[in-house]
Amino acid sequence: MNPPVKKADFLVIGGGVAGLRAAIELASSAGSKGSIIVLTKDKPTESSTEYAQGGIAVALSDEDEIGIHYEDTIKAGDGLCNEKAVKAMVEEGPQRILELISWGAEFDKDGSKLDFTREAAHSRNRVLHSHGDSTGREIERTLINKARTSPSITRYDFSFTLDLIMDVGRCAGARILRKRELVDIYAKAVVLATGGAGELFAGTTNPSIATADGMAIAYRAGALLTDMEFMQFHPTTLFYPTAPPFLLSEAMRGEGALLKNIDRERFMHNYHEMADLAPRDIVSRAIVSEMVKKGSRHVYLDISHLDGSFIRKRFPQIYKTCLNYNIDITKEMIPVIPAAHYIMGGVRTGLDGRTSIKGLFAAGEVACTGVQGANRLASNSLLEGIVFGARAGSAAFNYAGDISEAEERGACVSEGVQRQAPVSSIDAEKIRYSLRKVMSEKVGIIRCGESLKTAKEKLDEWSYLQDAYSIDRRNLELRNMITSARLIVGSAFLREGSIGAHYRSDFKERGSEWKRHTVCSRDGGIYWI
Repeated sequence: MNPPVKKADFLVIGGGVAGLRAAIELASSAGSKGSIIVLTKDKPTESSTEYAQGGIAVALSDEDEIGIHYEDTIKAGDGLCNEKAVKAMVEEGPQRILELISWGAEFDKDGSKLDFTREAAHSRNRVLHSHGDSTGREIERTLINKARTSPSITRYDFSFTLDLIMDVGRCAGARILRKRELVDIYAKAVVLATGGAGELFAGTTNPSIATADGMAIAYRAGALLTDMEFMQFHPTTLFYPTAPPFLLSEAMRGEGALLKNIDRERFMHNYHEMADLAPRDIVSRAIVSEMVKKGSRHVYLDISHLDGSFIRKRFPQIYKTCLNYNIDITKEMIPVIPAAHYIMGGVRTGLDGRTSIKGLFAAGEVACTGVQGANRLASNSLLEGIVFGARAGSAAFNYAGDISEAEERGACVSEGVQRQAPVSSIDAEKIRYSLRKVMSEKVGIIRCGESLKTAKEKLDEWSYLQDAYSIDRRNLELRNMITSARLIVGSAFLREGSIGAHYRSDFKERGSEWKRHTVCSRDGGIYWI
């Protein structure tokens, strides 16, 4: 029996900054004649956007220039950025920020002027923040409110996307699970904005919904994925045995916080000329090195030398959260460790969000525009989501206008939906725990051929679950996690060299292929382009 069918002009999968901005652009272009459905996997505010503390980078201050922002992004990307994509982001960024402000976004100010701060690898103060350390939450609030003003946008919350619906090589919608019922949603164009893959690792700053779903469903549908080996680890998350990892914003180091080892000695000057403000990949590896040298389980982040009232005002969320764990950051050092934070790779797109599948567009962390290169510059992710979310929405609207009536009629058959075979009951939680442990220990900040081989063998044991049928969200997430983890491991194994966030102890130099990109194809395997 086929699931019930719903139709819309446009389907946006994901409710974070990129998905909401795409939906708003579609609504603006389509007007009252177009219908847009936005799917969120959980409650409306649950996304990586919600947890983005540090801020959003944009060249709007008097001391900054678009060209300088461009150069900083290229430098942080370690030679693998798509220069055209970076140019588009930094040039369109100021316009998009001013647009957010016109929609009601409240960024912190110094008097009557916007207050900009600096984070690692930035050469200027260009990071806007809101309510001290709640920037992502403020941007999401603004976009949700803006989307609510459009009668053409309908939100389906707690809706899990199983697979894309394909029709003769064209993406024609998606099959979703909502209230334990399957529904097929058909659309003229689909925008994928499902976020990242942090939950593949045991320690992550991401919310629990970040299970690489969009990457997995796009891969199964035949889309190309690229640069999956580049997973960025945030250097500073709270280390507290009974607490989940909690992000300690890079803005803390931008304001003067210092990293110290277990002996309370500064160490970053031994690893990079920018010391505590070095790029994230270097800081993360330095922390691991210090932990190994000293036989410790963590290092310290110390901001206690700054004025206490300034700390409480600048980082209110961080201050309150640490107090819950009996750490007063105005007086004490904070135990920290690195954690999986942001994947630079993803579904391969052009500058307008077009994927290798007709009718499918992607934006945000699920996509790989090439902006981030091998190592994302701090606070560029929210800007990328807004700029390329708008671009993807515009391109999806233009594409839909060119669909012929014959093509649209053909979309009544969901020939591309994956047909999974039922399997006996599995202990999904145990496998999920094991997968995350393997990925952290064998495919983490420092990797090698032997560790990657071990990870591959373990993931291969669970490969049968990629074809498992279930209407349980946790089981479906596990299926996607296995698929995406295998792509990360395969890509990391192919890149025999170290660049950006990908560091192999057995190939410490860049390697002969360093300027090339890895590609994952359902039909062609993993290869170089």
